[in-house]
Amino acid sequence: MSLFQAFLCGIVYLAGGFGITEAIGWAVSPALSSGFLVGCILGDPLKGAMVGGSINLLFLGLVSAGGSMPSDQKIAGIMGAAMAITGGLTTEQAIALAVPIGLIGTVTWTTRLTVNSVFVRLHERLIDEHKYNLLWIPQLLLPALLGFLIAGVPCMLAVYFGANYIQGLMDIMSGKVLTIINIIAGLMPTVGIAITLSFLFKGEFRPFLFLGFILAVKFGMDLLTLGLIGLCLAVIYVALKPREAR
Repeated sequence: MSLFQAFLCGIVYLAGGFGITEAIGWAVSPALSSGFLVGCILGDPLKGAMVGGSINLLFLGLVSAGGSMPSDQKIAGIMGAAMAITGGLTTEQAIALAVPIGLIGTVTWTTRLTVNSVFVRLHERLIDEHKYNLLWIPQLLLPALLGFLIAGVPCMLAVYFGANYIQGLMDIMSGKVLTIINIIAGLMPTVGIAITLSFLFKGEFRPFLFLGFILAVKFGMDLLTLGLIGLCLAVIYVALKPREAR
């Protein structure tokens, strides 16, 4: 991996947390899209999307409420795809190594939110002084520079050094360590499913959960068909639900 490719991976991570528009930020945030973009940068978009999609399954039940972030799926998708493509890892091994990195990524998120609060005072001062032409500095420029230093640069270095030397580390590792990694990789999908079911298996959602299983098992419907049926049922459910109960 070249340093320029690592720099682009850092930009992808930065865009997920600080997009030019909210649409860009939300589009890049999932591990699937992050992994796909990293795959495009490294010349293997298919494998990047496959690894990112597998990691994304673990975050289906993830809810970021009140500014909290239980895990950073952006860095997990980026690192997972980078290690799988340049390090020669399997999808399972990349997931086992990338998901714990996602937990570390929450430190970056919290740090950015904390430091960005300082720019609010500058924003208020410029308003009090009627310097409206300078509002773009605390609104765009300073958060972008801070995000690049706190998020973009660490991600770039992690991808550059981690991906380049991961294969050597895997060769040095003993068979027992690799066995442990494979065991963790095997448990990861179970954890993701458990988190998702804990959200879905609630009173009013239980019928939809069982209906999905029945349609999949009895009629052999694929995920796309089930997703479209689920979307239609969700629209009907919201439309029929009393307005005051929504």
